Amino acid sequence: MKTVSILGCGWLGKPLAISLLNDGYKVKGSTTTEEKLELLEVNNIEPYIVDISEFEEFDNFLHADILIIAITSKDIDGFENLISQIQESSIQKVIFISSTSVYGRINKVMTEEDETLETPLAQIENLFRENTFFDTTIIRFAGLFGDERHPCNWFKNGRKIPQPKGFVNMIHKEDCINIIHEIIDQNCWNQTFNACSNHHPTRREFYTLAKVSNDFEVPEFEDNAVYQWKIISSKKVQEVLGYTFIHDNLLSI
Repeated sequence: MKTVSILGCGWLGKPLAISLLNDGYKVKGSTTTEEKLELLEVNNIEPYIVDISEFEEFDNFLHADILIIAITSKDIDGFENLISQIQESSIQKVIFISSTSVYGRINKVMTEEDETLETPLAQIENLFRENTFFDTTIIRFAGLFGDERHPCNWFKNGRKIPQPKGFVNMIHKEDCINIIHEIIDQNCWNQTFNACSNHHPTRREFYTLAKVSNDFEVPEFEDNAVYQWKIISSKKVQEVLGYTFIHDNLLSI
């Protein structure tokens, strides 16, 4: 039985862990708070406290075959320390969950070949990409939604929504989990993938429908003088993995 360790069992990591358990994997999961350990344990996830910024030793947590990194930390020093520990562990494969926020809004369709912004997240991606002691696949997820994370709850308290003529780039949690499964099942390593629905309505159309259909007031939008947008292409993940998105109509959510 292969063991998968998931660094960060939160909104995405915990249901991912449960789905891997259902597929026959042994799963270790981490949190940064003592209060959440019991929640992991009752779901048959072997629980650990792991905070990469604390520079502790994570030997038992890293005793696994695959490591999935699903935390939002941008602590470069912490990740450098983590990578040095992975090199000395039994981990052979890593999935690093990144974000399409590494791309700027430069008014074009963005693919994995496009340059990224000079951000801590892009630097952390490169730390994993350049390491030769283990194989890493990087997934750049677009805006995440699903379950309690619904777009109708965003931009509250009178906040105006910027760039109404720009386009929405989003992906449902269920598609995120399925793509991770496909990468593991197909042994698809040392790759970088964008992962985003193929549907890109305008921000005005999307957020107006999301708010009104859930009994919120019609949202207000900024009147931006400069038109900035990006469209994330998921062509590669569909071609390489043969993946078909489940939630591919963002106006139906």
